[in-house]
Amino acid sequence: MKNIWIKNKRELVVLFATIVMACVFTALNATFFTYNNFLTILQQMVLNGILAVGMMVTIITGGIDLSVGCTFAITGITVASCTVNGMNPVLAILVGLVIGAVLGFFNGFLVTNMKLQPFIATLGTMSLYRGIAYVVTGGLPVTSVPDSYRNIFNGKMIGGIRYYIIVMIVVFVIAYILLAKTRTGDYLYAIGGNEEAAKLSGVNVNKTKYVAYIFCSVCAAIAGMVMLASLGSAEATAGSGYETNAIAAAAIGGTRMAGGKGTALGTFIGALMLAVLKVGMVVINVDSFWQFVVTGIIIIVASYFEFVQQDIEKFMVRRKTA
Repeated sequence: MKNIWIKNKRELVVLFATIVMACVFTALNATFFTYNNFLTILQQMVLNGILAVGMMVTIITGGIDLSVGCTFAITGITVASCTVNGMNPVLAILVGLVIGAVLGFFNGFLVTNMKLQPFIATLGTMSLYRGIAYVVTGGLPVTSVPDSYRNIFNGKMIGGIRYYIIVMIVVFVIAYILLAKTRTGDYLYAIGGNEEAAKLSGVNVNKTKYVAYIFCSVCAAIAGMVMLASLGSAEATAGSGYETNAIAAAAIGGTRMAGGKGTALGTFIGALMLAVLKVGMVVINVDSFWQFVVTGIIIIVASYFEFVQQDIEKFMVRRKTA
């Protein structure tokens, strides 16, 4: 039990805070603690959760991807156009995944081969990808997406669980395996911890960063296709500002913004906390504008907690070596 606490204390603290938050909302409005509301929370966290786990992987390397919302939009528009024009839904999904991979590859190229700072590189592609989305659509939405596509993500299982919730869980499991069970995961952490030391240890830094940015963009593409299935339409404005919540979920879940630390489980709990907060504030009839205020406060507190935790760790190391 002690080992579990030591290994996962950040995740457990955030989970405890989420449970306390849920209890407060339940005390204020008993309808919060219902099965249907639980499903609503899971549905609310799907998009942000998928985006956040991809964002987490890039942050672990010491980078960031500000273009996820625009990748989200481009993928939705492309897949919508494909399905409306009669393409097989499964083939359209594969096209969406390829688009995500290509856009992620370009982000990786700018960061690795062009030696641009990740913030600047993805800030540029954020504008570039959004502009492409507007040019392709002329600012008009793509509508009338067939049910044959929508039901792949939007259909229901036993208990009212929609398929896209399962998709989110699968994405998190893949991220967990990548980070915890593969050599690439070790390389991702090594690069975020100390890139120069990783190079000297024989790590192919460029290749590993490509993996991070491609994975992040593929996650954004999956989120875009889930949104398309839910709404039945796609537009160039989709995903605007989504990168903020993705970063927030990763940070709340314990991902170190300087790189080198982060887990799929922590990011899942961070996304869950934000979904509980959003749904809870709706249930107790709090103005939606306050959600931005509360989310900002949570991000600041989570970041400060990480700062304090690092100081405590350094203090404990000094004590042991003294």
